[in-house]
Amino acid sequence: MTKPFRAFAILVLLTAPLAAQDSTRRETPPAPGTPKDFRVPPRRTFTLPNGLQVNLVPFGRVPKVAIELEMRTGIIDQGPNDVSLASVVSDMLLEGTTTRSAQDISRQAAEMGGSLNASAGSEVFSAGGEVLSDRATAFIALLADVLMNPRFDEADLKRTLDKHSRDNAIALSSPGTLAQKRFREIMYGSHPFANVFPSEEMLRGFTVQRVRDFHTANFGAKRSRLYISGVFNARDVEKAIRDAFGTWVAGAEATENAPVITAKRQVDVIDRANSVQSSIWMGLPVADPSHADWVKMNVTDALLGGAFGSRITANIREDKGYTYSPGSFIWTRKKASMWVETADVTSNVTGASLTEIFKEIDRLRTEAPPQAELDGIKNNLAGIFTVQNSSRFGLINQLQFVDLHGLGDSYVSGYVKNILAVTPEDVRATAERHLDPQKISIAIVGDKKAIEKQLGTVKVIRP
Repeated sequence: MTKPFRAFAILVLLTAPLAAQDSTRRETPPAPGTPKDFRVPPRRTFTLPNGLQVNLVPFGRVPKVAIELEMRTGIIDQGPNDVSLASVVSDMLLEGTTTRSAQDISRQAAEMGGSLNASAGSEVFSAGGEVLSDRATAFIALLADVLMNPRFDEADLKRTLDKHSRDNAIALSSPGTLAQKRFREIMYGSHPFANVFPSEEMLRGFTVQRVRDFHTANFGAKRSRLYISGVFNARDVEKAIRDAFGTWVAGAEATENAPVITAKRQVDVIDRANSVQSSIWMGLPVADPSHADWVKMNVTDALLGGAFGSRITANIREDKGYTYSPGSFIWTRKKASMWVETADVTSNVTGASLTEIFKEIDRLRTEAPPQAELDGIKNNLAGIFTVQNSSRFGLINQLQFVDLHGLGDSYVSGYVKNILAVTPEDVRATAERHLDPQKISIAIVGDKKAIEKQLGTVKVIRP
C-alpha cells in the first residue's frame, strides 16, 4: 500500500463514524455563484508581406510561452487517392530538415524546455509547442525551419507509412472506430472529410514526390496564422518572426469547400456477427458557428446529451443501464456542423436505446426544460469555457476557432453572458428547428441479425 493511499484509508476510517452520526442532519450546500464573463487578453496583430498573420497575446506570469502556427490545410485538400496524405506529410516534417535531423529537432526543442509537435486535421494543420520564455525566439526559428525546409527522405517515408499501417489496423479493429468511419461516409458523401482510413494499397502508393507535391501545393504563409501566447518580449519575438518567416513562400489561398451534410432518415448496420455490443453513431446537420443559433445549440446539446448530467445519459446510462458512456457533441467544420450522439450499448437493447434517445429528442422539441435544470447546464458550460481558456494553449485554441469561423473577439468576451441569456423556450425552439428526427442518419456496428430484428420496434426511424 502506498503512503498516500494508506493516509487516505486512515482518514476514511477516522471520519466514517462521524459521517454516519451526521448523516441525518446534512445541510444543503450553498448555491453556486453567478459565472463571470471571460476577459480576453488584448492581442496585437500584424501581417507579413507574404500574408502570414501574426497574433501576440501576453498571458499569465509564468515565464513560458506557447507558439503555434495554424494553417488552413489538411484532409480538405486531399484527393480521392490521397486519403491520410496530409497526416503523412505532417509526420514527415518532424523527420528532419535540410540542416537538422529528427534527433536535432527533438533535442533542441527539449533544451528550450519543451517539444515541437505537428498534426493535420480536417481543415487545419497545426505545429508548435510550449517553451521557456527566454527561448521563444530560438523556437520560432526552429518551427520555421521545420515548416519551410523539410527533408522528405525515402527511408523516413517508409518508416512513417509502416507506422500509419499499424495504427490503422489497430484502430479499425475497434467497433467504435468502424461505426465512426461509416458514419463519416454517410454524412459527408463524396467530400474529402468522408474518408480518413486509406486502403493498404493506397497508403503504400505514397511516394516522396507525392509528399513533396502536397507540401508545395498546400503549405504557405498566405493561409497561415501564427499565435504567440504567454510571457515574452514582444519586440524580440516580432523580429524573430520576421527573420524566420519573412522569406516563406506566400502560396495559394486557403481552400473553401464546405461539405453538404446528409440530412435524411437512414440506418446502416455493419455486421459484427455474435457481438454482444452495438456501437452507435447518429446525427444530422445543425447550426454552425456563424449561425445565430450557435450558442443556443451549444446549450441544447449539453442539456440533451453533451453533459454528464444530460437527459440521454441519465436515461440510457443511469436509469436503464443500457450503456456506460453515451454522449453527444457538435462536430464542427467551417460553415458546416452536425449534432452527433454516440453510444456503445448491449446488443439486445440496441432498439430500445434508439427509442429512448429519440424519445428525449422529441420531449425537448415539444417541452421547454425546467429553469433549474437549464441553469445547472448553463453554469456548467460557463465554467468549462473559463477553464478551457485559462492556459496559454487553451487561449490560442479559442482564438484560432474565432478566426477560422470569422466570429471576432467579442464572441469570446461575450460567450458566458450569451450562454446565461439562453431561456428554456430558446432551447425548445432550437431543438425543434435543428433536431428533426426524420433527418437523423445512423450507423451501427454489431450483430446484424440481432439488431435488425429490433429496428422495426423503433417507430421513429421506420416509416
